[in-house]
Amino acid sequence: MVRKVLVSEVDRHVIAFGSNPLGSAVQDPMLIRFSSQESATDWTPTATNTAGDIRLAKGSEIITATPTSRQILVWTDQALYSMQFLGPPFTFGVSLLGDNIRIAGPNTVVGVNDTVYWMGQENFYVYDGRIQAIPCTVRDYVFNDMNNQQSFKFHGGSISSQTEVWWFYCSSSSSEIDRYVVYNYTEKAWYYGTLVRTTWNDRATGLRSFPQATGISTDNYVYNHEDGLDDFSTGSAVAINAFIESSDFDIGDGQQYMLINRILPDLTFNGSTANSPSALFTIQSRDFSGDSFAESPSGSAIRTATSPVEQYTDQVFVRARGRQLSIKIENTATGVKWRLGAPRIDVRADGRR
Repeated sequence: MVRKVLVSEVDRHVIAFGSNPLGSAVQDPMLIRFSSQESATDWTPTATNTAGDIRLAKGSEIITATPTSRQILVWTDQALYSMQFLGPPFTFGVSLLGDNIRIAGPNTVVGVNDTVYWMGQENFYVYDGRIQAIPCTVRDYVFNDMNNQQSFKFHGGSISSQTEVWWFYCSSSSSEIDRYVVYNYTEKAWYYGTLVRTTWNDRATGLRSFPQATGISTDNYVYNHEDGLDDFSTGSAVAINAFIESSDFDIGDGQQYMLINRILPDLTFNGSTANSPSALFTIQSRDFSGDSFAESPSGSAIRTATSPVEQYTDQVFVRARGRQLSIKIENTATGVKWRLGAPRIDVRADGRR
């Protein structure tokens, strides 16, 4: 029994992580064994072959490993190691890259263009020659609502055409995959949603035109992603509900009320198949930071102003007043593709009434 097996592409060794020692039937979760070069069956070290083993020191078990063009990265439950081909007489050597480095699960590593991303137990990380925590604007949302007992089901993937890395995980109330979080490493942006995908494979030139993934274990489907504008998993077009929402903003450090009376949306619908594509602009206002947008502590309704925006809409007249405001743009119709530019709003200081 081993934790993981892979082949080092350049030097052609089969490598087993978390293996049993030579002559023993008991697994050593920190032992790495490798076969002789160009052989999948010769695992006994001799003076004339390159088979051997290495035992890691930091941690109690190897979690996973992934190859890059220069080395193999190996995660234990406490550290990250680099494993490199040295040639005779040692064949491979290991070096400690970082201590107190943890990974959420064995399938949460994603390699993109020789840069490696992974989901940790409390943050996201990248290795591009050095280990760095990735600043994450949705960190609390993800890690404070996660079922770590099911972390062996968590997995990652990439959409290289969109410069995105995806992670699928279980929320705290679920024992199966039900959520995802995405990092766009070009725009340094994060977004998240709900989706059941149990495996993921990026597109491959000449093999697959689209990223492919499997859904829930009972539907037996393989889905193409990034194909069309709608969800066809039920056999007919269903809208993919999508929205983007700003954080709260204010003027005068929140000491002054403000009034919004006009929006210049800067929204395009190029590529839409619907006859009249549109999206909804919603202005949400509240008087105090602790208020929800549904109802204030005093019971008075928080004001919202919603207006549809179409492809020929130059400006929208609205009326919203509050100490704090936010903007939300969403679409819930089929056949709609929209792209947000830099919307502008007319804001002026205003009184309470």
